[in-house]
Amino acid sequence: MGTDVFHSEVPMTVNGSGHSPVVDHRSTLLDVLREQMDLTGAKKGCDHGQCGACTVLVDGRRVNSCLVLAVSLEGCAITTVEGLRDADGEGLHPLQRAFIERDAFQCGYCTPGQLCSAVGALAEAEAGHPSHVTGPDTAADAPVRLTKEEIRERLSGNLCRCGAYPHIVEAVEDVTRAEPVGQDRSGQDADGTHGTQDEVDA
Repeated sequence: MGTDVFHSEVPMTVNGSGHSPVVDHRSTLLDVLREQMDLTGAKKGCDHGQCGACTVLVDGRRVNSCLVLAVSLEGCAITTVEGLRDADGEGLHPLQRAFIERDAFQCGYCTPGQLCSAVGALAEAEAGHPSHVTGPDTAADAPVRLTKEEIRERLSGNLCRCGAYPHIVEAVEDVTRAEPVGQDRSGQDADGTHGTQDEVDA
């Protein structure tokens, strides 16, 4: 497929690698990720931006990829659940470990979106972005302490039809603690093994 009045080549970075897909101007980011890049972690749930199953990160910020036109993302950095990693860039992201540890999923359909949304929420709180429930005594631009109420509010755009919300909140809460969930100081899982990316890629 070449470029024409209805198609454009859009250079972007996806999970750390450069891509220049030729996209239909009507195509959403979700469709391009799934149909052209074979990145099927982000799910098409409602296709109206209401369920959060399609959540990915664009330049570090959470977006519903079913609502974003791919043609608008020239030069942007996109991270999907397949691109989440730990600080070393090799193992599972701490949130992925926490979701496994807390059994924060059942069918798993919403999990990729929940994970990407949680990663974005942690970054927003660290940057001092308040939510609807952030108290007035929080200093401007100071990191926001993620209480259960804060976590529930910040993840309220992600639905879980299985009702795993308590475990999801616990998993995010765990990651705000000093020690990575499920790891001892050697970097191994609590059961002595190393987790794999395939455990959480849907």
